Amino acid sequence: MKKIIILSLFLIFFASAVLAQNQQIQQQAQSQNMSQVAAEKIKEVKQKIEQKQQEMEQEIQSMEEISQKVYKNQNQVRTAVHSLLEMKDIIGGIGSEVSQIAQEFNNSVQSTIKAEERIEKRNRIVRFFAGGDEEAAELIEQEVNRNRERIEQLNQLREQCDCEGEIEAMLQEQIQNMEQEQERLQQLAQGEKQHKWLLGRFSNWLKKLF
Repeated sequence: MKKIIILSLFLIFFASAVLAQNQQIQQQAQSQNMSQVAAEKIKEVKQKIEQKQQEMEQEIQSMEEISQKVYKNQNQVRTAVHSLLEMKDIIGGIGSEVSQIAQEFNNSVQSTIKAEERIEKRNRIVRFFAGGDEEAAELIEQEVNRNRERIEQLNQLREQCDCEGEIEAMLQEQIQNMEQEQERLQQLAQGEKQHKWLLGRFSNWLKKLF
């Protein structure tokens, strides 16, 4: 009787061990499968980003020289916007919020492109006598302020994201690209405002003289 009990206990223990091992193998296989799916999604996103970059480069080839310059200046943030939109499905629960902010950024980019084109197309003689395009500079500064708020929101969402590794690095890179573009636009706007019209420069000279 004792032998039967011991044998039964051994069989139960052996069956439990086999079951636990099978569960562990299944979990490992599932984890590997999830990792493989994630890697494939990341690869797909990168391919779409590269394709978009090529499309943007082709797009500007038919533009006039000044427009080419402006679009090249802003291609970094345009790429960042597209990247965030493409990353929606690989950054977990924050995907929809990030996508919405990216759409707002995209609208802002269209406005700053037009304003920068106005500045770049301003005739040197006109700038000398009439000064810089303050309206365009003001528009850029307004967009920069709004975009900095959006970047702050993106950074907060990034901290909430349960993503890691390559996905986290991609997200952080695009946010940094957006930050760098706002610095460039801010400097552009400030530089344009420093171009005073001729009478204004003459008044300042008189004030210093007397």
